[in-house]
Amino acid sequence: MELRLTDLALSGESYVEAKGVTYFAHGGLPGERVRAHVIDEREDGAARVAIDAVLEASPHRVTPPCPHAAVCGGCSLQHAAYAEQLRLKTALVDGLLEDAFGPRRPRVSPMIGMPVDAGGSPRGFRQKAAFSFTEDTRGRLQLGHYARGTREVVPVTQCLVHSDRANRIAFAIRDAMAAHRIPVATERGGLLRHVVVRVTADEREAVAVVVATEDHRALQAPLREVMRSKEKPEGLLLNLHDRDSPFLFGPHTLRVDGTGHVMEMALGPAFLSSPTGFFQTNIRGAAQLVKLVTGAIGTGAPLRVLDLYSGSGLFSLPLALAGHRVTAVEESRKASREAAKNARLSNVPESHLRLRPSMVEEAIDHLVRQTWDAAVIDPPRSGCPDDVMRTLTRRIAPRRLVIVSCNPEALVDELRVAFGAGYRATLIQPVDMFPHTSHIETVAVLESAGGSRPASRREGPEDLPRPPLKARVDRATRPEATPDRRSPPEKARWSTEEKEKKKAAKKFAKPWEAMYQGKASRPPRKPRA
Repeated sequence: MELRLTDLALSGESYVEAKGVTYFAHGGLPGERVRAHVIDEREDGAARVAIDAVLEASPHRVTPPCPHAAVCGGCSLQHAAYAEQLRLKTALVDGLLEDAFGPRRPRVSPMIGMPVDAGGSPRGFRQKAAFSFTEDTRGRLQLGHYARGTREVVPVTQCLVHSDRANRIAFAIRDAMAAHRIPVATERGGLLRHVVVRVTADEREAVAVVVATEDHRALQAPLREVMRSKEKPEGLLLNLHDRDSPFLFGPHTLRVDGTGHVMEMALGPAFLSSPTGFFQTNIRGAAQLVKLVTGAIGTGAPLRVLDLYSGSGLFSLPLALAGHRVTAVEESRKASREAAKNARLSNVPESHLRLRPSMVEEAIDHLVRQTWDAAVIDPPRSGCPDDVMRTLTRRIAPRRLVIVSCNPEALVDELRVAFGAGYRATLIQPVDMFPHTSHIETVAVLESAGGSRPASRREGPEDLPRPPLKARVDRATRPEATPDRRSPPEKARWSTEEKEKKKAAKKFAKPWEAMYQGKASRPPRKPRA
């Protein structure tokens, strides 16, 4: 069949509606006429097609700069010129807003792109590189990425979106493992699963982690060899991962040599980042987000700012350093502890930042007792729940609300609630955090139409004298710091289990770290089952 593709989908595929069926085509571009055949039909009136030939190519079609683009599942838009990628993704956000709000939708600003190389294509913008170990047809150890829509690892010789230094370190680790004939993890056995490298934006610091199925003395020699090579990172970790687990990392991480984190200084405050933790993968893109958020809040008189889903302090710390009084709410206690460390490293005044490790859904009802001048939310991909948005926009009602969204569809739902509460959008700004893909980060700045605020204000815990930052964080990380509806026996059991887990992890890691660091001649005995 012949199709004239019309639009770009959030999946990165181009599509067209014809005779009641929506056809999705990977590798096409809007405006192109293609010959294709159906490879998958769904009951909801959608079908996927494979392109057999491009009969009329888009003027924006280019040869992908990566030689692996046809088989690797990482980049779905490398066949489009970068300027066209930005235009298509801006139009995608605008189209979703038009579908939801009609012609009176807020205007979408052109997407902010990333720097390009001499060929006009962004490269090296990811400061976190992740590869999977595999073998080629000749049985040689390789690194690769998953093929599109599968769990099959396709060998690659380089990755253009990763930092140059991260690439060099990852392949140096591969070469060391290959020289010592360390086998790839499969259902039949083997050791090697993944290698992940985190570097700073200036490539000054790097930490790598090798993910293996078990602690094995065979890894000791190649890991030491990596730390003696010219590509050695500042730190090397070993993560132990059960083969049956779907997650990237396992429960135990051992420090083989050097440090376990890098210190990122490109965002203003100092941020500690580990290859096993979560932090922005595109630091230049993150800097754009910080600039937009801090610019929206302003640098004038100090404001009381609420930061929901605050992570390790990406927005909280710059706002606190700008003089605002920030309360940061984050579900992950690990991220809150990292935010506290980052705050101390950045010399954030203790009076300017309060960290509240808690689920936003649980904390939001307590936060209505205070008055907030502005709020920032950076929810997960699923978006901010409607009840949280309603409480935020109707009961807390800050004059200014900034939404940082990684999912345009979720953003539409959040805007629908905010507009219903009387807010209006003054800025809808997409940022291309992930060039060559269909992923879109968007910053929406909203103003309360009437400048309304809660009429009354009751004294809450935020108004009480504040202890030093470390003490406040330490107290907040206790189980009783957040509303807890569990029974006393459940609470006691949870506390005991957590203590036992930490004790077991420390007991496990110490002798193995000693072996890998050359302080012990043999690995510890495996405990009896």
